Amino acid sequence: MLHGNYLRCAAALLAAACWTHCAQAKEEPLYEFGLGLGAIAFDDYRGSDTVHAYPLPLPYLLYNGKFLKANRDGIRGTLFNQDRFELNLSFDATTPVRNDHERSGMPDLKSTVELGPSFDLHLMRSKDAGVKLDLRMPVRAALTVEASPKIIGWTFSPRLALDIKNPLGFEGWNLGILTGPLFAERRYHDYFYSVAPQYATATRPVYKADSGYAGTQFISALSKRFPRFWVGAYVRYDTLYGATFVDSPLVQRKSYVSGGIGISWIISRSSQMVEVPD
Repeated sequence: MLHGNYLRCAAALLAAACWTHCAQAKEEPLYEFGLGLGAIAFDDYRGSDTVHAYPLPLPYLLYNGKFLKANRDGIRGTLFNQDRFELNLSFDATTPVRNDHERSGMPDLKSTVELGPSFDLHLMRSKDAGVKLDLRMPVRAALTVEASPKIIGWTFSPRLALDIKNPLGFEGWNLGILTGPLFAERRYHDYFYSVAPQYATATRPVYKADSGYAGTQFISALSKRFPRFWVGAYVRYDTLYGATFVDSPLVQRKSYVSGGIGISWIISRSSQMVEVPD
């Protein structure tokens, strides 16, 4: 699931100045695997006024390998790891867009995948590792998912990520809060928000998107691992105010809320235990 909420840059500076990381470790199984069901609701693309809700299978994966790791922070490959800095692999994706009202008569949008490095700075760790604040800076190349994939540009989304164990005394729960601006180059914005002359109408004028600021996201997630199953939910708030493409005729909403919920049952668990940082 995803994380989110807004923290000011001053909070990051304060957290960096108040570094209290304590190197601790705990034992977890090498892997756990589960499967469940979930439901998500979101706009066809950021700024669209067409909303869809989707049921979906929900895999649960925990893997604590030396290089590849999968946990509530996501699936990532650790390229370089220190107490205060990590270099990870970062991944993101978008769904296909078909039959969107504002894009009527225009080509459908293919699914996209984004892959690239993430430079993650550990700003603060509480003494018991119950509170963590990181600055995550993923830089990703975006490609369309089709027979002949096309690179549609690069994205950069620096995020402040706050993780809290046992929030408000709720034992075993994990609260994730993530916020930050989004940036992308012209080709990426062009793919979603430009209107070519052949697709212009009386209510949809020609528009050429530019590179730069793409709005801000605030995301929050809550989850808990029970002995035999896992539950989680998230909510995301998007604002496009000030985005370079906000005047595109394809942008119908400048802010919106989306979210999802799910449950997974644990099917298999490794008997091998490994030591992982807390």
